[in-house]
This record gives sequence, structure tokens and C-alpha cells, in this order.
Amino acid sequence: MHPASLKPAGPVLLNDESLRDGLQSPSVRDPSIQEKIVILHLMEELGINSLDLGLPGAGPRAVEHVEALAREIVKHKMKIRANCAARTHQNDIRPIADIVERTGLTIEAAAFLGSSPIRRYTEGWTDDFLLQTTESAVEYAVSLGLPVMYVTEDTTRCDPETVKRLYSTAINCGARAIVICDTAGHATPMGAFALVRFVLDEIVKPSGETIRVDWHGHCDRGLAIANAMAALVAGATCVHATAIGIGERVGNTQMDQMLVNLKLMGLSPWAEQDLTRLKDYCHAVSKATGVPIPVNYPVLGEDAFRTATGVHAAAVIKAFKKNDVELANTVYSGVPSHVFGLEQIIDIGPMSGKSNVIFWLEHRGLEASEELVERIYKRAKSSDHTLTEAEILECLQSAKAR
Repeated sequence: MHPASLKPAGPVLLNDESLRDGLQSPSVRDPSIQEKIVILHLMEELGINSLDLGLPGAGPRAVEHVEALAREIVKHKMKIRANCAARTHQNDIRPIADIVERTGLTIEAAAFLGSSPIRRYTEGWTDDFLLQTTESAVEYAVSLGLPVMYVTEDTTRCDPETVKRLYSTAINCGARAIVICDTAGHATPMGAFALVRFVLDEIVKPSGETIRVDWHGHCDRGLAIANAMAALVAGATCVHATAIGIGERVGNTQMDQMLVNLKLMGLSPWAEQDLTRLKDYCHAVSKATGVPIPVNYPVLGEDAFRTATGVHAAAVIKAFKKNDVELANTVYSGVPSHVFGLEQIIDIGPMSGKSNVIFWLEHRGLEASEELVERIYKRAKSSDHTLTEAEILECLQSAKAR
């Protein structure tokens, strides 16, 4: 394969599932409407293309939240596009059309249906049942004037013939977007690539229609980002993801990590997108849902740009002394922190050198006297952890008291 073909061919779209699929985790709290509105505005600022507003067929609370978000988009003339999840029956699809009528916002109906032999056997579904259900749901949504995104759950464990028949039926009935789902986090990058290529070559191209192909993945094997990238390289247009990967079991594809990687890969339109509010977005979702961000989480974790190791810190400090922020942010990091509104942090711990101590003090406008540096250095070397600010200031007070 030619190296040029190892990058997505065209602009990459992102669909945010944080406020729907992300909330299916048993550990999350469903945010208030106001919290969701804050998150919506952060999605807009980050340039995220679309979001799942929720599943209004779930009941009155869901309808209230979806409608409030839809009205917010209309009120502020946001660019972000909207969709709503729906099971493939009229009771779920009708509420979407009702919200469209009340708000005036175009909302895509994301109608989903289980597809794999595992699910079919468990439910006792026949092939004819799946096809009839697909046909009925898509035609009904189209009759209500809704654009349709047809979603097959567990696509990555479905047999090729069923995949072909289901998507072809949906397209023939009027769906103009189809979603390939790795619902159980089963796929590998090679498998994701092969499946997307199969769908494009065997279903989309022969249909003669312009069909958007989306990838929706989960992270059960830790491969969500790699699978999403493979799907894009294979020809998918849009990736579904959630902030900090919230979602059922171990979660969905991480939206923040998609944004970081698309930016660093220079892919359109993300190469020029301002992502300095990425931290605000992730922290807003974390706070609203009660899902903590691990300290070692990529880019947004507390330790992502923080070091107390002498050799590493010394190199970062030398770069800072050259007045080169970009150098300081890349000498020991594969991610330039300033691009995402963050900065390198030098701390003091058992593995630190005196340069850590001097930098820490000078960075805070404190005099780095030889006695104070020695006192803090000795305290760090005798400690089993990175010193807290309180512990360092305690050394400062002790030095002053002498």
C-alpha cells in the first residue's frame, strides 16, 4: 500500500455521543439540562460537526432534554448538526419528528437494530424480521421528513451477507447515512479497515447513491482510536466518539483523543481548528457525569505534561531557558501541550535534580538561595513521593525561621 493511502482521503467528520451513548455507562450521572447546554457550547467551540441529542423515545425526561438542546442550537444559530437515537419502531421515531416540528431544527434519526448472529440467536430474530423491521422503520422516518442514519449494532461480528442485505435495504428505503458499529469492542484495526472497505465496495458504490459511512466503536480491547483511524483510512467519513471515552463497560472511542490525533496528523479540517478549549470540554463532561479523568490519561490527565524526573526536567528547563516554548513542549513529549491550551509542569520528587528545585522556585518568583535549594532537595530525596506545594512551602518557612 502506498504511504499516501495511509491517511484519510478527505475531511474527517466527528459525531459526539457524550450526551447519549456516553450516558449508558452504569457509573455516570445524567447531567442537568444546563450542564448539557454548557457541554453543547464547548462542542461547538471545538468545531465538532454533530452530536446525538439523546433518545427521546426513552420518556418525558429524555424528550425535555433533547428539546432544550435543540432549542439552544436554533437560538444561537450553531453550526453543529443534530441527530437522535431511535430503536427501529415508530414509538421511538415519532418523538423525533415532533421535536423537529416544535423547534424547527433539522434532526437526523439514528435508527439502530442488532445485526450479529449472536444477537439474532439470543432474540430469536429471523433474517426476514430484520429486513422487514429495517424497511418499515426507515420508510416511516422518511415519510415524516427525517433524514435517516441507519445503524447496525454489532456489525463487526455480523456475517457479510446480512451486513449487505441490511444496509442495501436501508439505502433503498431512503437512508443516506449508515453506521458500522463495533458495539462490543471486538474489532482490530485490520478488521475495521476490511469491513469498511467491504461496505463501500460491495454496498455503497453499487447503490449509486451518495451515502455517508460512519464508524462507531467501543474500547473493550483498548483499540478504539486505532480502529477509528483504520476505518477513516479505509474510507469512512465520520467517527462517533465521547468525551474521555465515557460509555458502557470500558467506554466508547475517545473524542478528545480523536481531536488530538487528527490535529497532529494535519488532517482537514482539524489542522487549523483551535483546540485550546479541549480541557474545558473534558472537565465539563467529567464534572457533569461524575466520571474522573485518570492522572495518566493522554493529554488531559494531571500527569500528562508533568515531570519530576531529573533528566527529563533538565531538558525541559534548558528549552525554556532558550525562550522556546515549542521546544520545551516537545523535547520530552510527543504532544505539544500549548496546542491544546496546556503547559509543561516541573515538580520535585525523589528522582529530581537541583535544577528542578531552582526552576520551581524561580517559576513562582521565589529566590532560589543555595540553602533553600539544598533544604528542598534533601526533603525530596528522603521522600517516597513527589512533594506537594505545601511541603515545599514548609521548607521555605523553615529556612526563613532560621
